[in-house]
Amino acid sequence: MNNISTDILKAKALLENDNLVAIPTETVYGLAGNAFSETAIRKIFETKNRPFFNPLIVHIHSKELLNEITDNLPQKAYQLADAFWPGSLTLVVKKKDNIPSLVTAGKDTVAVRVPNHPLTLSLLRLLDFPLVAPSANPFGSISPTAAEHVARYFNDSLSLILDGGHCESGIESTIIGFEEDEAVIYRLGAISIEDIEAVIGKVSIKNSKESAPEAPGMLLKHYAPNTKTIMVDDIEQYIQESDSKKIGTLTFYKKTVSHKVLHQEVLSEQKNYKEAAANLYQAMHRLDNMGLDIIVTERFPEENLGKSINDRLNRATK
Repeated sequence: MNNISTDILKAKALLENDNLVAIPTETVYGLAGNAFSETAIRKIFETKNRPFFNPLIVHIHSKELLNEITDNLPQKAYQLADAFWPGSLTLVVKKKDNIPSLVTAGKDTVAVRVPNHPLTLSLLRLLDFPLVAPSANPFGSISPTAAEHVARYFNDSLSLILDGGHCESGIESTIIGFEEDEAVIYRLGAISIEDIEAVIGKVSIKNSKESAPEAPGMLLKHYAPNTKTIMVDDIEQYIQESDSKKIGTLTFYKKTVSHKVLHQEVLSEQKNYKEAAANLYQAMHRLDNMGLDIIVTERFPEENLGKSINDRLNRATK
């Protein structure tokens, strides 16, 4: 894994030559390329084996750069940017013509955010262009929250993985678009609905679409381990009735008591939703690498970031 580094000058040089670099953000690691280069954008889709109908997110270093992306920003978008940037919020807004249609899957809207990670913000300030950066994983698999996860996926095909440590939020950004100036959540994420509504009032949710999705993360199957994974309401009862020999469990705050469980992952013994979200993908990676017959996860309470965690687990178990 000698391509893991903190050298942002090397990252800058690679990106300026239409190469890809894995970058850390506070949510997950991204597979980054020049947002204005169709060569780099195509490399992202090909490296991830990502369908071209699934749009990408543009990353900028400050909200002041929004005028390079769009000239039609709803008032609620300004309010959200002021409240949450830099941070785990992506806005879907009308795009300017300079944004390649490859980025937006041919739509007239573009997803944009300011990531909250010092290494990547420093890199973005050095560049003369924004970056597009979907999660640095093969399409549909568990998102990476550590440089080692990226290396496991792409070690032979990436010149550089910028090491920014473990991702603080641990799940992807919340994505919000605007339909007739009303805010719509296209992807549940690291900022809770409650926090969004505290800023702009009631929002609606439209977070599943199999064809021509408005934003990333709307497909039914996503974030999935290779190991068969199911989500249940009563994890103890399921294990008791299961014939599987190698069972792993993923729970919110308490362990399972069955002797049939080979490995357990508890996301937050303190019942803290932010901690649970930050630990989710790390735990899924560990479980997926243990040679289990099945991963059994419990359904989280439908409140706060429990909604976002359930969203990821639902898509992982389809």
